[in-house]
Amino acid sequence: MKQQQLKRMHLRSRFFGTSFLGGADHNKSAVCGLRGNQSEMAADWKLKCNSQWQLGAHGVPMSDSVDWKSVFKKKPFQRNLLQNPSPYGVKHTIPPPEPHRSGMPPPPNQPPQFEPIGSFSGWETSTEVLPYDTSGIPPGVVVCQLPRYSWFSLEQRVDLKSEGLWDQLLDEFQPEIVIEDWYEESQLHKSIYQLDVKLLGADGKTVIKQHTYNPEENPKSSSHTWKKVSHVFSKYGPGVRYIHFLHRLKKRSMFDQFFNTKVTDSSIIIKTSKAGVK
Repeated sequence: MKQQQLKRMHLRSRFFGTSFLGGADHNKSAVCGLRGNQSEMAADWKLKCNSQWQLGAHGVPMSDSVDWKSVFKKKPFQRNLLQNPSPYGVKHTIPPPEPHRSGMPPPPNQPPQFEPIGSFSGWETSTEVLPYDTSGIPPGVVVCQLPRYSWFSLEQRVDLKSEGLWDQLLDEFQPEIVIEDWYEESQLHKSIYQLDVKLLGADGKTVIKQHTYNPEENPKSSSHTWKKVSHVFSKYGPGVRYIHFLHRLKKRSMFDQFFNTKVTDSSIIIKTSKAGVK
């Protein structure tokens, strides 16, 4: 009877690919082999990342604790981390479209336009209506209507770790963060564009580094073209986990006529270099 039971157990163990006698050792070997294969695969992903971006040559820390497969798939370096960088459907390589200045109200079957037209998915938008500017009106002069100016804001927040970056890279290496934007010289006002970019801590609120830009235009001598804005964050210190990108664009409405300032090709790019190391 015992011999029959042993025979059945032996056949069962052969069916499942293990030996009844010494099965524990065999299972341990299988687990070790699996771990070895996983280590080899992790090393392969690490090599792929190094080959793709030359990380070692730039001095980027490459700890084995990093999920290199995730890094390779998310490709956090040398790509734009902003969504929908051209919400108005135009590019800075082509001159901005000329505004329609007929001086006539829109047709009765067409409602007046008071908001920018575009595809703003990925952006959080808001409008700030400004008070009427009466500073240039002489005393006693009656004005039938003044232009109404507003700021149209577009903003995004980028989660750097979700994009594939890791703590040691951000805290110790501190790669360069390149900001670029292009705004239309719309000739609407002396102040038509503002940029505010913040590097934020893990709580998403603490400002570690900030860059603001508020140019003043000369509407009388300007040309209708694109203007480039750029900034590089470097040596910003440890703790950066988010980037908050905001630009504000001037718009104007008067006599059922609407004009606005456009932007295009906005970008946040993480370099594989840092200040002093190229």
